[in-house]
Amino acid sequence: MRIVKEANERKNEILDAAAALFAQKGFDHTSTSEIMEAVGIAKGTLYHHFKSKEAIMDAIIERQSERMLAAARKTAEDRSIPVPERMLRVVMALKLEGAQGEGGRDMIEHLHKPQNALMHQKSKQIIMKEVPPILAIVLQDGIEQGLFDSPYPLECMEMSVAYLNTLLDDGIIELTEEERRGRIQAFIFHLERLLGVEQGQFGFIEKMFEGGE
Repeated sequence: MRIVKEANERKNEILDAAAALFAQKGFDHTSTSEIMEAVGIAKGTLYHHFKSKEAIMDAIIERQSERMLAAARKTAEDRSIPVPERMLRVVMALKLEGAQGEGGRDMIEHLHKPQNALMHQKSKQIIMKEVPPILAIVLQDGIEQGLFDSPYPLECMEMSVAYLNTLLDDGIIELTEEERRGRIQAFIFHLERLLGVEQGQFGFIEKMFEGGE
């Protein structure tokens, strides 16, 4: 007897199988036939939900972005966690490169391909719209506790995210490893002054970027 599943359930099965294969074999070395075999579906079923392998990757990126944003928001609102640690946890939750279970590195490479410019732009728009308000939650708590000093918590996070979202995007600016490290150090230097904290207090940010490489 043929098992009929809800559209969302079937789509998520396809995405789960594809993400596992992309992480294991890489995007370019995974065929749609292998995805169909892993899920146990016919070609017509796959193409009913997704027009191409690229569309599957786009959907994986969107789904992973939603999950990361939800996790980051939940952490930002958890006031049982000290502000500095909460800020670090939020930023780490937002690192797409760390999504190894979803084929994180291939996601980045996929977004940087010229034919995926629209999806790349969409992902950056999501980051600029959703990430600063999440970070501002933690920053506002820090301001109220006297840890930071800024009358513009949201705008401060918008400037920070805009800078990093551009500078650390290899598809926009090509930097040597030394140049990249220097830019991150400069960012930390100015962020500490922007928020009125002592020099070196945000040193963990540089270590975080080093750990993500």
